[in-house]
Amino acid sequence: MQEAVTPNPALDAAPTAPQGSPQAVDDAIIRAVGIEKYYAQPSQNRIQVISATDLSIVPGEILALLGPSGSGKSTMLRMLTGLSTPSAGQVYWHGTPIAEAEVNVSIVFQSFALFPWLTVLENVEAPLQARGETPTVRHERSMKMLDTVGLDGFEAAYPKELSGGMRQRVGFARALVVEPEVLFMDEPFSALDVLTAENLRSELLELWAKKTMPTKAIFLVTHNIEEAVLLADRIIVLGRNPGHIRTDFRVQLPQPRDRKSEPFTQLVDYIYKVLTRPDTVPAEAPGQQITRAARDQRQMHYQMLPHARPGGIAGLLELLLDKGGRDDIYRLADDLAFEIDDLLPIVDAAQLLGFLKVEEGDAVITPTGEEFANSEILRQKELFRNAAVENVLLLRQIRRALDTKSDHTVREDFFLDMLDEQFSEEEGQRQIETAVTWGRYAELFDFDAARRRFVLPDALEEEIAPSEAKK
Repeated sequence: MQEAVTPNPALDAAPTAPQGSPQAVDDAIIRAVGIEKYYAQPSQNRIQVISATDLSIVPGEILALLGPSGSGKSTMLRMLTGLSTPSAGQVYWHGTPIAEAEVNVSIVFQSFALFPWLTVLENVEAPLQARGETPTVRHERSMKMLDTVGLDGFEAAYPKELSGGMRQRVGFARALVVEPEVLFMDEPFSALDVLTAENLRSELLELWAKKTMPTKAIFLVTHNIEEAVLLADRIIVLGRNPGHIRTDFRVQLPQPRDRKSEPFTQLVDYIYKVLTRPDTVPAEAPGQQITRAARDQRQMHYQMLPHARPGGIAGLLELLLDKGGRDDIYRLADDLAFEIDDLLPIVDAAQLLGFLKVEEGDAVITPTGEEFANSEILRQKELFRNAAVENVLLLRQIRRALDTKSDHTVREDFFLDMLDEQFSEEEGQRQIETAVTWGRYAELFDFDAARRRFVLPDALEEEIAPSEAKK
């Protein structure tokens, strides 16, 4: 039985209309109904990027979309803005299919995406020129917006003369000058240094609170959990393979928010717990609807093998042991100067093997993990082998199949066919590659790449020996 993620106390009083309720439908600026994204393959299979998903963007809220790499965050943004057509389902703009509507949105990208040959003023005027506005209107509105974002006096400068923070301010001004009803932002602060990013977040919140931004809703794609909790009124966390909504809730914390307050840290820990337990269906937060894909996840047979190497797992456990056996995951990421997407697969792998557990956002080393971190290489291999056989179904099946066959070899296709029922073709191949890495390290089996077959180490040696003798 899978353990459910307990909602954070900060969510307890969060009244949100379910996505399918009449209130959500009537108020929504953008409403997605059963949208999917997949790519057909010559083998008649398809790569599913996003499973059937319902989502609404309503006036008066900042909505943050979180998720690990590969969960389809940017793909979701592109479908909601009309830049990409869903493979199935429909996106509506005020009740009209988005392909038939006059959509009024703007996007701020991670890269500054400015025209280097244009001045700051000309960059901001560009979308108004594309809409056919007169030079007088373009100039007046652009100057007003530059003043709003704190760039008055820089209108004649070129992008190369500006700092990263100032260039991103130009990006904000250019997005806002068309007075979008919904402002989409795709990781807009990730290319900036910490202090500049923090300053821009504060300025964004100030513009939003004072209603000096000509926009009714903001949709923020981010991988930064603290950023989402700082800014958002509502947070959606995506899972991956395929992308699906794991949790969707309102944030009941007043602005401005204190990073050091207990409700803030509890909410950050809750989200980390959701992200670090990919095989767990979270308990429903108030207003959250578990998607069909999330419900289907309960029937998953194979665990998703995190794409982490044994050396990375060992390094994480040694670091954790050095910190007394327990540390906050986002603090670990900061200490290592890792993006959270880089650290989470290693945490997931160590947790899957039983070397650590995650409690309220903290990584806690287990007795087996402590022994692994303190052992010599041969003992580490033995502990890894025991943990892999005990906890990982795919590795256990490969080893049993090899033990059973008289020649101790099994075709790779045999396991790919079984994985195909649960994973895309591409992800199934990645699962096999990770299984080979783990299996070789644990000396459970080897892999003959030329013949695409799993083999027992002894069987491979026996095959090599006669061929060497013939030479």
